[in-house]
Amino acid sequence: MAIMELLIRNSRITQDLLGNTATEFPKYTTQIMNLANQNAQGTRPRIVGQMSELVEECPKGTYEQWVKWYSEKMPKAIDEAIEKVYEMVRKLALAVTFIDKSLVRRWVEDLVLTKTFTGFCFQESILKAIAERKWVKYRRSTPEEESRFIDGYIGETPVSIKSITYKTKSMLHENIDVRLIYYEKLKDGIRVEYDF
Repeated sequence: MAIMELLIRNSRITQDLLGNTATEFPKYTTQIMNLANQNAQGTRPRIVGQMSELVEECPKGTYEQWVKWYSEKMPKAIDEAIEKVYEMVRKLALAVTFIDKSLVRRWVEDLVLTKTFTGFCFQESILKAIAERKWVKYRRSTPEEESRFIDGYIGETPVSIKSITYKTKSMLHENIDVRLIYYEKLKDGIRVEYDF
């Protein structure tokens, strides 16, 4: 028998669970609110609770029962999250007023030229320094390996080198299944984290 595939859309899942269609938002607004939330940390467990534990703790039932139970268990959580996210949205809206074509040019040049060049230099130094500590050779990755998120090899170990800020970028959708090395730029050099 042939392998069958089935795609169930989120809108279908929402309708099955809630009995209605997914909430619609104006174009780009969810991206802005997601960014604001990442910066404001409005939906972190300290604000809204540890959701995986709360869902398990909640008596099984309907969506309406979940909402009622959660609202009683965490009566201020939603409002606190709203305030944090909304305040950050206001800050982002103000920041947008400073963005003109000249600023976009500076940002693109910094990203494409400066950060790319320094990033590759950092990678080379990191690969070399860790390889020396491990008494092995290192090499940069090939373009084909780079397409699989491999920045180089330390001995036989494939590695991906990321800025420490990568740890907090939850909206990234990369699936990296090699050893991760993190670096942080300091005033007088770079700090490196690795665990192999």
